[in-house]
Amino acid sequence: MEGANLSGVSEFLLLGLSQDSSQQELLFSLFLSMYLLTGLGNLLIILAIATDPRLHTPMYFFLANLAFVDICFTSTTIPKMLANHMSGHKSISYSGCLTQMFFFIWFAGIDSFLLTAMAYDRYVAICHPLHYTTSITPCLCGLLVAASWTSAFANALTHTVLLPRLSFCARNQIPHFFCDLSSLLKLACSDTSLNDTMVYTVGALPIIPTFVGILISYMRIFAAVLKIPSAGGKRKAFSTCGSHLSVVSLFYGTLIGVYFNPTSSHTAQKDTAAAVMYTVVTPMLNPFIYTLRNKDMKGALGTLIGRKTVFVG
Repeated sequence: MEGANLSGVSEFLLLGLSQDSSQQELLFSLFLSMYLLTGLGNLLIILAIATDPRLHTPMYFFLANLAFVDICFTSTTIPKMLANHMSGHKSISYSGCLTQMFFFIWFAGIDSFLLTAMAYDRYVAICHPLHYTTSITPCLCGLLVAASWTSAFANALTHTVLLPRLSFCARNQIPHFFCDLSSLLKLACSDTSLNDTMVYTVGALPIIPTFVGILISYMRIFAAVLKIPSAGGKRKAFSTCGSHLSVVSLFYGTLIGVYFNPTSSHTAQKDTAAAVMYTVVTPMLNPFIYTLRNKDMKGALGTLIGRKTVFVG
């Protein structure tokens, strides 16, 4: 709370998605439905992978971790927004805002690293299938996941620790539905040069290098697939990557569009729409993307739901 006293602001006001009171009930129902669907879909993925021995492979290990992080990611922002809609209040305490920002950056960073680990897994499986079991070991998978959590934590902590040094004077209205770092920096009435530098250096580490790593992995995958003589073999290889590529496109496309575009091209409406895409829509779509295109996941979910139905009956 010391940072709050230094900044001159004890709380912030989250203006939300719309100032039109006639839209509040619709937005509440929509985002509550999306949040519940996200939680249920990702939870089913975790349970299906945990209960089906056929899915105890590195690819599904990473997918289960991604599903868990997506639940945490959406739980960082949406419940507070829904609570504000219900109560009619828009305030969030200074410490609460920093806490929300920390966990938002942390889980977003973990998502980036996990997507990269999944791309590497697909690269080894397609380009070096004979060495897959010796290269992608359970120990390596555990290390990759641990490194994802640790690296993302360090990144989030860096931005959070630097924020209390700023002064916000009397400006405390955030034109967003959560405490976003870029929105907070725009509100500051003191020098943000150090914070901006860290955003484009340390803050870029979970995004740019991971995105480049994914691109390199898929360039090599496509080169290897093109050498497969049969059309059926090519389709099978591409089908194993299609789901992951769809998620990567949704996640990185909106994330880079918001944080790594010139400031002059930003508007509150564009930033909010993009934020909704990667904070709400993408985590909600992930279970559908990975399930509808994957026979193993369909079978595991069918078995899981069948067990639950028999048990309830």
